[in-house]
Amino acid sequence: MASPPSSSSRFLLLLMLFLTASASDDVMRDDERAPKSESCNNPFQLVKVENWADGEKSLTHSGMSARFGSSLPEKAENSVRTPAIFSNPSDCCSPLTSKLFDSVALCIRGGCDFQVKATFSQAGGATGVLIINNEDDLAEMVCSNSTEANITIPVVMITKSAGEALNASLASGKRVEVLLYAPPRPLVDFSVAFLWLMSVGTLVCASLWSDLTTPEKSGERYNELFPKESRNAAAARGGYDKQVLKINSKAAVVFVIAASTFLVLLFFFMSAWFMWVLIILFCISGVQGMHNCITSLTLRKWQNCGQKTVNVPLFGEISIFSLLVFLFCVAFAVFWAATRHESYSWIGQDILGICLMITVLQLAQLPNIKVATVLLSSAFAYDIFWVFISPLIFHESVMIAVARGDKAGGEAIPMLLKFPRLFDAWGGYDMIGFGDIIFPGLLVSFAHSFDKDNKKGALNGYFLWMVIGYGIGLVFTYLGLYLMDGNGQPALLYLVPCTLGVIIILGLIRGELKSLWNYGTDSSLSTEPSYSEV
Repeated sequence: MASPPSSSSRFLLLLMLFLTASASDDVMRDDERAPKSESCNNPFQLVKVENWADGEKSLTHSGMSARFGSSLPEKAENSVRTPAIFSNPSDCCSPLTSKLFDSVALCIRGGCDFQVKATFSQAGGATGVLIINNEDDLAEMVCSNSTEANITIPVVMITKSAGEALNASLASGKRVEVLLYAPPRPLVDFSVAFLWLMSVGTLVCASLWSDLTTPEKSGERYNELFPKESRNAAAARGGYDKQVLKINSKAAVVFVIAASTFLVLLFFFMSAWFMWVLIILFCISGVQGMHNCITSLTLRKWQNCGQKTVNVPLFGEISIFSLLVFLFCVAFAVFWAATRHESYSWIGQDILGICLMITVLQLAQLPNIKVATVLLSSAFAYDIFWVFISPLIFHESVMIAVARGDKAGGEAIPMLLKFPRLFDAWGGYDMIGFGDIIFPGLLVSFAHSFDKDNKKGALNGYFLWMVIGYGIGLVFTYLGLYLMDGNGQPALLYLVPCTLGVIIILGLIRGELKSLWNYGTDSSLSTEPSYSEV
Protein backbone atom coordinates (compact mmCIF):
# COMPACT_ATOMS: atom_id res chain seq x y z
CA MET A 1 0.00 0.00 0.00
CA ALA A 2 2.82 2.36 0.74
CA SER A 3 5.06 1.02 -2.00
CA PRO A 4 5.70 3.12 -5.07
CA PRO A 5 4.10 2.54 -8.45
CA SER A 6 5.80 0.39 -11.07
CA SER A 7 7.99 1.98 -13.74
CA SER A 8 5.32 1.42 -16.42
CA SER A 9 2.56 3.05 -14.36
CA ARG A 10 4.80 6.02 -13.53
CA PHE A 11 5.64 6.46 -17.22
CA LEU A 12 1.92 6.40 -18.11
CA LEU A 13 1.19 8.95 -15.39
CA LEU A 14 3.88 11.31 -16.70
CA LEU A 15 2.49 10.81 -20.20
CA MET A 16 -0.97 11.93 -19.08
CA LEU A 17 0.52 14.92 -17.33
CA PHE A 18 2.30 15.90 -20.55
CA LEU A 19 -1.05 16.01 -22.34
CA THR A 20 -2.15 18.87 -20.11
CA ALA A 21 0.98 20.96 -20.63
CA SER A 22 -0.84 24.05 -21.85
CA ALA A 23 -2.44 26.67 -19.67
CA SER A 24 -6.10 26.60 -20.52
CA ASP A 25 -8.97 28.97 -20.08
CA ASP A 26 -12.54 29.30 -21.31
CA VAL A 27 -11.60 29.42 -24.95
CA MET A 28 -13.27 32.04 -27.12
CA ARG A 29 -13.95 30.62 -30.55
CA ASP A 30 -13.82 32.83 -33.61
CA ASP A 31 -14.38 31.89 -37.24
CA GLU A 32 -12.09 34.21 -39.17
CA ARG A 33 -12.77 32.33 -42.42
CA ALA A 34 -16.39 33.49 -42.64
CA PRO A 35 -17.31 36.34 -45.05
CA LYS A 36 -17.49 39.76 -43.42
CA SER A 37 -18.84 43.17 -44.31
CA GLU A 38 -19.37 46.45 -42.52
CA SER A 39 -22.67 45.20 -41.07
CA CYS A 40 -21.40 41.67 -40.42
CA ASN A 41 -18.31 42.19 -38.36
CA ASN A 42 -19.56 42.14 -34.77
CA PRO A 43 -17.42 40.41 -32.13
CA PHE A 44 -19.04 37.34 -30.66
CA GLN A 45 -20.51 38.12 -27.23
CA LEU A 46 -21.55 35.78 -24.46
CA VAL A 47 -25.15 36.67 -23.61
CA LYS A 48 -27.15 36.15 -20.44
CA VAL A 49 -30.78 35.21 -21.13
CA GLU A 50 -32.84 35.87 -18.02
CA ASN A 51 -36.42 34.64 -18.26
CA TRP A 52 -39.68 34.71 -16.35
CA ALA A 53 -42.76 32.45 -16.56
CA ASP A 54 -45.94 34.24 -15.47
CA GLY A 55 -43.76 36.73 -13.61
CA GLU A 56 -41.79 34.04 -11.71
CA LYS A 57 -38.03 34.13 -12.30
CA SER A 58 -36.61 31.01 -13.96
CA LEU A 59 -33.11 29.70 -14.51
CA THR A 60 -30.85 32.09 -16.43
CA HIS A 61 -29.51 30.65 -19.67
CA SER A 62 -26.40 31.49 -21.64
CA GLY A 63 -26.20 32.37 -25.32
CA MET A 64 -23.88 33.82 -27.94
CA SER A 65 -24.54 36.76 -30.24
CA ALA A 66 -24.09 36.70 -34.02
CA ARG A 67 -21.68 38.49 -36.32
CA PHE A 68 -24.59 40.61 -37.49
CA GLY A 69 -27.42 42.49 -35.79
CA SER A 70 -27.41 45.10 -33.06
CA SER A 71 -25.25 44.88 -29.95
CA LEU A 72 -26.68 44.15 -26.52
CA PRO A 73 -26.20 46.32 -23.41
CA GLU A 74 -23.61 45.26 -20.86
CA LYS A 75 -25.90 45.69 -17.84
CA ALA A 76 -29.29 44.15 -17.13
CA GLU A 77 -30.77 47.50 -16.06
CA ASN A 78 -30.11 48.87 -19.52
CA SER A 79 -32.15 46.13 -21.19
CA VAL A 80 -35.92 45.54 -21.30
CA ARG A 81 -38.02 42.51 -20.38
CA THR A 82 -39.76 41.40 -23.56
CA PRO A 83 -42.30 38.63 -24.27
CA ALA A 84 -40.89 35.58 -26.07
CA ILE A 85 -43.03 33.85 -28.70
CA PHE A 86 -42.40 30.83 -30.90
CA SER A 87 -42.49 31.85 -34.54
CA ASN A 88 -44.70 30.30 -37.16
CA PRO A 89 -43.10 28.64 -39.07
CA SER A 90 -40.82 27.53 -36.28
CA ASP A 91 -37.65 27.67 -38.39
CA CYS A 92 -38.24 31.32 -39.45
CA CYS A 93 -37.28 30.43 -43.03
CA SER A 94 -40.34 32.05 -44.66
CA PRO A 95 -42.57 35.06 -43.91
CA LEU A 96 -43.98 34.68 -40.40
CA THR A 97 -47.69 34.39 -39.75
CA SER A 98 -47.41 34.79 -35.96
CA LYS A 99 -47.73 38.22 -34.36
CA LEU A 100 -44.27 39.21 -33.09
CA PHE A 101 -44.62 42.96 -32.51
CA ASP A 102 -42.59 44.01 -29.46
CA SER A 103 -41.63 40.37 -28.85
CA VAL A 104 -38.55 38.19 -29.14
CA ALA A 105 -38.91 35.47 -31.77
CA LEU A 106 -37.94 31.91 -30.89
CA CYS A 107 -36.64 30.04 -33.97
CA ILE A 108 -35.21 26.54 -34.26
CA ARG A 109 -31.94 26.03 -36.10
CA GLY A 110 -31.90 24.59 -39.61
CA GLY A 111 -33.67 25.03 -42.92
CA CYS A 112 -31.95 28.25 -44.01
CA ASP A 113 -29.15 30.66 -43.19
CA PHE A 114 -29.06 32.56 -39.92
CA GLN A 115 -29.38 35.85 -41.81
CA VAL A 116 -32.60 34.68 -43.45
CA LYS A 117 -34.11 33.77 -40.09
CA ALA A 118 -33.20 37.18 -38.68
CA THR A 119 -34.53 38.99 -41.76
CA PHE A 120 -37.96 37.34 -41.63
CA SER A 121 -38.16 37.81 -37.84
CA GLN A 122 -37.31 41.50 -38.17
CA ALA A 123 -39.88 41.91 -40.97
CA GLY A 124 -42.46 40.30 -38.67
CA GLY A 125 -41.92 42.99 -36.02
CA ALA A 126 -39.68 41.06 -33.60
CA THR A 127 -37.38 43.09 -31.36
CA GLY A 128 -34.89 40.24 -31.15
CA VAL A 129 -34.27 36.64 -32.19
CA LEU A 130 -33.35 33.62 -30.08
CA ILE A 131 -32.19 30.77 -32.30
CA ILE A 132 -32.38 27.39 -30.56
CA ASN A 133 -29.45 25.15 -31.43
CA ASN A 134 -29.96 21.45 -32.19
CA GLU A 135 -27.42 20.41 -29.54
CA ASP A 136 -26.25 21.56 -26.11
CA ASP A 137 -23.55 23.81 -27.46
CA LEU A 138 -23.27 27.28 -28.94
CA ALA A 139 -22.34 27.67 -32.60
CA GLU A 140 -20.95 30.76 -34.28
CA MET A 141 -23.56 32.56 -36.35
CA VAL A 142 -21.71 34.15 -39.26
CA CYS A 143 -22.77 35.64 -42.57
CA SER A 144 -23.21 33.32 -45.52
CA ASN A 145 -21.88 35.88 -48.01
CA SER A 146 -20.16 39.24 -48.07
CA THR A 147 -23.31 41.29 -48.76
CA GLU A 148 -24.71 43.72 -46.22
CA ALA A 149 -26.77 41.99 -43.52
CA ASN A 150 -29.14 44.92 -42.77
CA ILE A 151 -30.21 43.36 -39.47
CA THR A 152 -30.98 45.95 -36.76
CA ILE A 153 -32.20 43.63 -33.97
CA PRO A 154 -30.05 41.44 -31.67
CA VAL A 155 -29.63 37.81 -32.77
CA VAL A 156 -28.61 35.28 -30.12
CA MET A 157 -28.14 31.52 -30.16
CA ILE A 158 -29.12 29.44 -27.12
CA THR A 159 -28.59 25.74 -26.41
CA LYS A 160 -31.07 22.98 -27.11
CA SER A 161 -31.79 22.45 -23.39
CA ALA A 162 -32.42 26.17 -22.89
CA GLY A 163 -34.88 26.17 -25.80
CA GLU A 164 -36.66 23.13 -24.39
CA ALA A 165 -37.06 24.88 -21.03
CA LEU A 166 -38.59 27.96 -22.68
CA ASN A 167 -40.82 25.77 -24.85
CA ALA A 168 -42.08 23.85 -21.80
CA SER A 169 -43.21 27.10 -20.17
CA LEU A 170 -44.92 28.29 -23.37
CA ALA A 171 -46.59 24.91 -23.94
CA SER A 172 -48.13 25.07 -20.46
CA GLY A 173 -49.80 28.36 -21.38
CA LYS A 174 -47.53 30.62 -19.36
CA ARG A 175 -46.44 34.08 -20.45
CA VAL A 176 -42.68 33.94 -21.00
CA GLU A 177 -40.53 37.07 -20.86
CA VAL A 178 -36.81 37.34 -21.54
CA LEU A 179 -34.16 39.94 -20.84
CA LEU A 180 -30.95 39.91 -22.87
CA TYR A 181 -27.64 41.52 -21.96
CA ALA A 182 -23.94 40.81 -22.49
CA PRO A 183 -21.77 41.53 -19.44
CA PRO A 184 -18.09 41.78 -20.41
CA ARG A 185 -15.40 39.57 -18.90
CA PRO A 186 -12.79 41.37 -16.77
CA LEU A 187 -9.36 41.68 -18.34
CA VAL A 188 -7.74 40.30 -15.16
CA ASP A 189 -9.40 38.31 -12.39
CA PHE A 190 -7.85 37.90 -8.95
CA SER A 191 -8.16 34.14 -9.33
CA VAL A 192 -4.97 34.31 -11.40
CA ALA A 193 -3.04 35.45 -8.31
CA PHE A 194 -4.29 32.47 -6.29
CA LEU A 195 -3.50 30.11 -9.13
CA TRP A 196 0.00 31.61 -9.37
CA LEU A 197 0.53 31.05 -5.64
CA MET A 198 -0.68 27.44 -5.88
CA SER A 199 1.58 26.69 -8.85
CA VAL A 200 4.72 28.27 -7.41
CA GLY A 201 3.97 26.88 -3.94
CA THR A 202 3.55 23.35 -5.31
CA LEU A 203 6.82 23.58 -7.20
CA VAL A 204 8.71 24.87 -4.14
CA CYS A 205 7.20 22.28 -1.79
CA ALA A 206 7.97 19.45 -4.20
CA SER A 207 11.59 20.58 -4.55
CA LEU A 208 12.07 20.88 -0.78
CA TRP A 209 9.98 17.84 0.11
CA SER A 210 12.87 15.56 1.04
CA ASP A 211 14.16 18.26 3.43
CA LEU A 212 10.69 18.86 4.89
CA THR A 213 9.95 15.18 5.50
CA THR A 214 13.31 13.84 6.71
CA PRO A 215 12.62 12.39 10.18
CA GLU A 216 13.88 14.43 13.09
CA LYS A 217 16.85 12.37 14.29
CA SER A 218 17.74 12.34 17.94
CA GLY A 219 20.94 10.35 18.14
CA GLU A 220 20.69 6.95 19.76
CA ARG A 221 16.92 7.22 20.24
CA TYR A 222 16.36 7.45 16.47
CA ASN A 223 18.67 4.53 15.83
CA GLU A 224 16.80 2.45 18.40
CA LEU A 225 13.48 3.15 16.69
CA PHE A 226 14.57 2.49 13.11
CA PRO A 227 17.91 0.62 13.00
CA LYS A 228 18.68 0.16 9.28
CA GLU A 229 15.19 -1.13 8.58
CA SER A 230 14.36 -3.10 5.48
CA ARG A 231 12.11 -1.97 2.66
CA ASN A 232 9.21 -4.12 3.94
CA ALA A 233 9.59 -2.73 7.44
CA ALA A 234 9.57 0.84 6.14
CA ALA A 235 6.43 0.13 4.16
CA ALA A 236 4.80 -1.55 7.15
CA ARG A 237 5.12 1.54 9.31
CA GLY A 238 3.68 3.71 6.50
CA GLY A 239 6.92 5.08 5.14
CA TYR A 240 7.37 5.89 1.50
CA ASP A 241 9.67 3.50 -0.30
CA LYS A 242 11.17 5.96 -2.77
CA GLN A 243 12.01 4.47 -6.14
CA VAL A 244 13.65 7.08 -8.34
CA LEU A 245 13.03 7.24 -12.08
CA LYS A 246 16.05 8.85 -13.70
CA ILE A 247 15.42 10.31 -17.13
CA ASN A 248 18.00 10.25 -19.91
CA SER A 249 18.12 12.08 -23.24
CA LYS A 250 16.79 9.19 -25.30
CA ALA A 251 13.88 8.64 -22.94
CA ALA A 252 13.02 12.37 -23.10
CA VAL A 253 12.65 12.28 -26.90
CA VAL A 254 10.72 8.99 -26.85
CA PHE A 255 8.48 10.47 -24.19
CA VAL A 256 7.54 13.46 -26.38
CA ILE A 257 6.82 11.21 -29.38
CA ALA A 258 4.66 8.92 -27.23
CA ALA A 259 2.82 11.92 -25.76
CA SER A 260 2.11 13.29 -29.24
CA THR A 261 0.76 9.94 -30.39
CA PHE A 262 -1.46 9.64 -27.33
CA LEU A 263 -2.70 13.22 -27.83
CA VAL A 264 -3.76 12.51 -31.42
CA LEU A 265 -5.57 9.35 -30.30
CA LEU A 266 -7.40 11.39 -27.67
CA PHE A 267 -8.33 14.00 -30.28
CA PHE A 268 -9.90 11.45 -32.63
CA PHE A 269 -11.31 8.91 -30.18
CA MET A 270 -12.11 10.92 -27.05
CA SER A 271 -15.46 9.96 -25.54
CA ALA A 272 -17.21 10.00 -22.19
CA TRP A 273 -16.05 6.47 -21.33
CA PHE A 274 -12.42 7.31 -22.17
CA MET A 275 -12.65 10.41 -19.98
CA TRP A 276 -13.87 8.15 -17.18
CA VAL A 277 -10.69 6.09 -17.59
CA LEU A 278 -8.64 9.27 -17.08
CA ILE A 279 -10.76 10.23 -14.06
CA ILE A 280 -10.22 6.80 -12.48
CA LEU A 281 -6.46 6.93 -13.16
CA PHE A 282 -6.36 10.43 -11.66
CA CYS A 283 -8.16 9.21 -8.53
CA ILE A 284 -5.83 6.21 -8.11
CA SER A 285 -2.73 8.37 -8.58
CA GLY A 286 -4.17 11.11 -6.37
CA VAL A 287 -4.85 8.61 -3.57
CA GLN A 288 -1.26 7.42 -3.67
CA GLY A 289 0.08 10.97 -3.76
CA MET A 290 -2.15 12.09 -0.90
CA HIS A 291 -1.24 9.00 1.14
CA ASN A 292 2.44 9.69 0.61
CA CYS A 293 2.15 13.35 1.62
CA ILE A 294 0.13 12.70 4.77
CA THR A 295 2.21 9.77 6.02
CA SER A 296 5.60 11.33 5.29
CA LEU A 297 4.69 14.62 6.98
CA THR A 298 3.17 12.88 10.00
CA LEU A 299 6.00 10.37 10.49
CA ARG A 300 8.57 13.15 10.37
CA LYS A 301 7.24 14.46 13.68
CA TRP A 302 5.66 11.38 15.24
CA GLN A 303 7.66 8.34 14.18
CA ASN A 304 5.87 6.08 16.66
CA CYS A 305 2.64 6.35 14.61
CA GLY A 306 3.91 3.68 12.25
CA GLN A 307 4.84 1.10 14.87
CA LYS A 308 1.56 -0.80 15.26
CA THR A 309 0.87 -3.07 12.30
CA VAL A 310 -1.89 -5.35 11.05
CA ASN A 311 -1.98 -8.11 8.43
CA VAL A 312 -4.17 -7.20 5.46
CA PRO A 313 -5.03 -9.82 2.81
CA LEU A 314 -3.12 -9.25 -0.46
CA PHE A 315 -1.07 -6.44 1.12
CA GLY A 316 0.61 -8.25 3.98
CA GLU A 317 1.83 -6.39 7.06
CA ILE A 318 0.71 -2.73 7.02
CA SER A 319 0.84 -0.16 9.77
CA ILE A 320 -2.55 0.70 11.22
CA PHE A 321 -1.81 4.40 10.72
CA SER A 322 -0.98 3.87 7.05
CA LEU A 323 -4.16 1.83 6.55
CA LEU A 324 -6.35 4.52 8.13
CA VAL A 325 -4.73 7.22 6.01
CA PHE A 326 -5.23 5.10 2.90
CA LEU A 327 -8.94 4.61 3.64
CA PHE A 328 -9.34 8.34 4.23
CA CYS A 329 -7.63 9.13 0.91
CA VAL A 330 -9.83 6.65 -0.96
CA ALA A 331 -12.95 8.16 0.59
CA PHE A 332 -11.72 11.65 -0.34
CA ALA A 333 -11.11 10.66 -3.98
CA VAL A 334 -14.46 8.87 -4.28
CA PHE A 335 -16.26 11.90 -2.85
CA TRP A 336 -14.52 14.17 -5.35
CA ALA A 337 -15.40 11.88 -8.27
CA ALA A 338 -19.04 11.73 -7.18
CA THR A 339 -19.33 15.53 -6.75
CA ARG A 340 -16.93 16.64 -9.51
CA HIS A 341 -19.63 18.75 -11.20
CA GLU A 342 -20.43 20.71 -8.03
CA SER A 343 -19.21 24.29 -7.60
CA TYR A 344 -16.84 23.29 -4.77
CA SER A 345 -15.27 20.28 -6.52
CA TRP A 346 -12.24 22.32 -7.60
CA ILE A 347 -10.98 22.18 -4.00
CA GLY A 348 -10.77 18.39 -3.97
CA GLN A 349 -9.27 18.30 -7.46
CA ASP A 350 -6.56 20.77 -6.46
CA ILE A 351 -5.72 18.88 -3.25
CA LEU A 352 -5.42 15.56 -5.07
CA GLY A 353 -3.49 17.21 -7.90
CA ILE A 354 -0.99 19.00 -5.67
CA CYS A 355 -0.27 15.82 -3.68
CA LEU A 356 0.10 13.91 -6.95
CA MET A 357 2.57 16.42 -8.41
CA ILE A 358 4.65 16.50 -5.23
CA THR A 359 4.90 12.71 -5.36
CA VAL A 360 5.76 12.61 -9.08
CA LEU A 361 8.59 15.08 -8.53
CA GLN A 362 10.00 12.72 -5.90
CA LEU A 363 9.83 9.76 -8.29
CA ALA A 364 11.34 11.40 -11.39
CA GLN A 365 14.69 13.20 -11.50
CA LEU A 366 16.88 14.92 -14.05
CA PRO A 367 20.57 13.97 -13.72
CA ASN A 368 22.00 17.11 -15.36
CA ILE A 369 21.29 20.13 -17.57
CA LYS A 370 22.02 18.18 -20.74
CA VAL A 371 19.02 15.93 -20.21
CA ALA A 372 16.99 18.91 -18.97
CA THR A 373 17.75 20.75 -22.22
CA VAL A 374 16.61 17.81 -24.33
CA LEU A 375 13.42 17.25 -22.31
CA LEU A 376 12.35 20.89 -21.95
CA SER A 377 13.29 21.84 -25.51
CA SER A 378 11.21 18.91 -26.76
CA ALA A 379 8.36 19.95 -24.49
CA PHE A 380 8.72 23.54 -25.73
CA ALA A 381 8.33 22.42 -29.36
CA TYR A 382 5.56 19.96 -28.43
CA ASP A 383 3.46 22.62 -26.72
CA ILE A 384 3.82 25.19 -29.51
CA PHE A 385 3.08 22.65 -32.25
CA TRP A 386 -0.07 21.18 -30.72
CA VAL A 387 -1.51 24.56 -29.71
CA PHE A 388 -0.54 26.89 -32.56
CA ILE A 389 0.52 24.78 -35.57
CA SER A 390 -1.87 21.81 -35.32
CA PRO A 391 -4.87 23.90 -36.58
CA LEU A 392 -3.16 24.07 -39.98
CA ILE A 393 -3.34 20.26 -40.18
CA PHE A 394 -6.40 19.32 -38.09
CA HIS A 395 -8.41 22.56 -38.61
CA GLU A 396 -8.45 23.23 -34.87
CA SER A 397 -5.98 23.26 -32.00
CA VAL A 398 -5.56 19.64 -30.92
CA MET A 399 -4.27 20.56 -27.46
CA ILE A 400 -7.14 22.96 -26.75
CA ALA A 401 -9.78 20.58 -28.11
CA VAL A 402 -8.52 17.75 -25.86
CA ALA A 403 -8.22 20.00 -22.78
CA ARG A 404 -11.72 21.37 -23.41
CA GLY A 405 -13.16 17.86 -23.75
CA ASP A 406 -15.32 18.72 -26.78
CA LYS A 407 -16.26 15.07 -27.44
CA ALA A 408 -16.36 13.88 -23.84
CA GLY A 409 -20.02 14.48 -23.04
CA GLY A 410 -19.39 17.43 -20.76
CA GLU A 411 -16.52 15.79 -18.88
CA ALA A 412 -13.19 17.59 -18.59
CA ILE A 413 -9.66 16.29 -18.15
CA PRO A 414 -8.97 16.37 -14.39
CA MET A 415 -5.19 16.91 -14.65
CA LEU A 416 -5.56 20.65 -14.05
CA LEU A 417 -5.27 23.04 -11.14
CA LYS A 418 -8.38 25.22 -11.06
CA PHE A 419 -9.48 28.34 -9.25
CA PRO A 420 -12.89 30.00 -9.74
CA ARG A 421 -13.07 33.50 -11.20
CA LEU A 422 -14.24 35.67 -8.34
CA PHE A 423 -15.23 38.84 -10.19
CA ASP A 424 -16.39 37.45 -13.52
CA ALA A 425 -20.13 37.67 -14.21
CA TRP A 426 -19.78 34.48 -16.25
CA GLY A 427 -18.00 32.54 -13.54
CA GLY A 428 -15.74 29.81 -14.86
CA TYR A 429 -12.21 28.95 -13.82
CA ASP A 430 -8.65 29.92 -14.51
CA MET A 431 -6.64 26.74 -14.98
CA ILE A 432 -3.15 25.41 -15.52
CA GLY A 433 -2.14 21.93 -16.62
CA PHE A 434 -0.15 19.69 -14.30
CA GLY A 435 2.50 19.41 -17.00
CA ASP A 436 3.20 23.14 -16.72
CA ILE A 437 4.28 22.53 -13.13
CA ILE A 438 5.80 19.04 -13.45
CA PHE A 439 8.25 19.68 -16.29
CA PRO A 440 9.73 22.99 -15.08
CA GLY A 441 9.56 21.44 -11.60
CA LEU A 442 11.99 18.70 -12.65
CA LEU A 443 14.54 21.39 -13.46
CA VAL A 444 13.85 23.35 -10.27
CA SER A 445 14.24 20.16 -8.21
CA PHE A 446 17.55 19.46 -9.94
CA ALA A 447 18.71 23.01 -9.11
CA HIS A 448 17.89 22.42 -5.45
CA SER A 449 19.80 19.12 -5.39
CA PHE A 450 22.76 20.72 -7.15
CA ASP A 451 22.84 23.59 -4.64
CA LYS A 452 22.55 21.20 -1.72
CA ASP A 453 25.29 18.85 -2.95
CA ASN A 454 27.64 21.77 -3.66
CA LYS A 455 26.73 23.64 -0.43
CA LYS A 456 25.60 26.77 -2.26
CA GLY A 457 23.67 29.57 -0.61
CA ALA A 458 20.43 31.12 -1.80
CA LEU A 459 22.00 33.93 -3.85
CA ASN A 460 24.98 32.11 -5.31
CA GLY A 461 22.95 28.97 -5.99
CA TYR A 462 20.38 28.24 -8.68
CA PHE A 463 17.22 27.13 -6.86
CA LEU A 464 16.02 30.61 -5.84
CA TRP A 465 16.56 32.00 -9.34
CA MET A 466 14.73 29.05 -10.86
CA VAL A 467 11.70 29.73 -8.65
CA ILE A 468 11.77 33.42 -9.53
CA GLY A 469 12.12 32.58 -13.23
CA TYR A 470 9.18 30.16 -13.03
CA GLY A 471 7.02 32.78 -11.32
CA ILE A 472 7.87 35.37 -13.98
CA GLY A 473 7.18 32.81 -16.72
CA LEU A 474 3.69 32.23 -15.29
CA VAL A 475 3.07 35.99 -15.33
CA PHE A 476 4.06 36.07 -19.01
CA THR A 477 1.78 33.07 -19.66
CA TYR A 478 -1.31 34.79 -18.32
CA LEU A 479 -0.35 38.09 -19.90
CA GLY A 480 -0.27 36.27 -23.25
CA LEU A 481 -3.59 34.62 -22.43
CA TYR A 482 -5.31 37.95 -21.90
CA LEU A 483 -3.65 39.61 -24.89
CA MET A 484 -4.98 36.72 -27.01
CA ASP A 485 -8.55 37.35 -25.76
CA GLY A 486 -8.73 34.19 -23.65
CA ASN A 487 -7.51 31.74 -26.29
CA GLY A 488 -5.48 28.86 -24.84
CA GLN A 489 -1.74 29.45 -24.64
CA PRO A 490 1.20 27.01 -24.66
CA ALA A 491 2.52 27.81 -21.19
CA LEU A 492 5.86 26.11 -21.83
CA LEU A 493 6.49 28.74 -24.51
CA TYR A 494 7.07 31.15 -21.62
CA LEU A 495 8.14 28.81 -18.81
CA VAL A 496 11.00 27.03 -20.59
CA PRO A 497 12.97 30.22 -21.46
CA CYS A 498 12.35 31.59 -17.96
CA THR A 499 13.74 28.45 -16.26
CA LEU A 500 16.06 26.55 -18.60
CA GLY A 501 17.28 29.78 -20.17
CA VAL A 502 17.99 31.34 -16.77
CA ILE A 503 20.02 28.41 -15.40
CA ILE A 504 22.09 28.16 -18.61
CA ILE A 505 22.83 31.91 -18.61
CA LEU A 506 23.67 31.88 -14.88
CA GLY A 507 25.91 28.83 -15.29
CA LEU A 508 27.68 30.50 -18.21
CA ILE A 509 28.24 33.73 -16.27
CA ARG A 510 29.52 31.83 -13.21
CA GLY A 511 31.71 29.47 -15.22
CA GLU A 512 29.77 26.45 -13.95
CA LEU A 513 27.89 25.50 -17.11
CA LYS A 514 30.17 22.52 -17.84
CA SER A 515 29.65 21.21 -14.33
CA LEU A 516 25.86 21.61 -14.63
CA TRP A 517 25.87 20.05 -18.10
CA ASN A 518 27.73 16.90 -17.09
CA TYR A 519 26.58 16.65 -13.48
CA GLY A 520 25.81 13.12 -12.28
CA THR A 521 25.38 10.28 -14.74
CA ASP A 522 23.24 10.11 -17.87
CA SER A 523 21.96 6.61 -17.29
CA SER A 524 18.95 4.85 -18.68
CA LEU A 525 15.58 4.97 -17.00
CA SER A 526 16.45 3.48 -13.65
CA THR A 527 14.46 0.63 -12.23
CA GLU A 528 16.81 -0.02 -9.36
CA PRO A 529 15.31 1.28 -6.13
CA SER A 530 17.23 3.62 -3.87
CA TYR A 531 15.90 3.64 -0.35
CA SER A 532 15.61 6.64 1.91
CA GLU A 533 14.23 6.87 5.38
CA VAL A 534 11.12 8.99 5.76
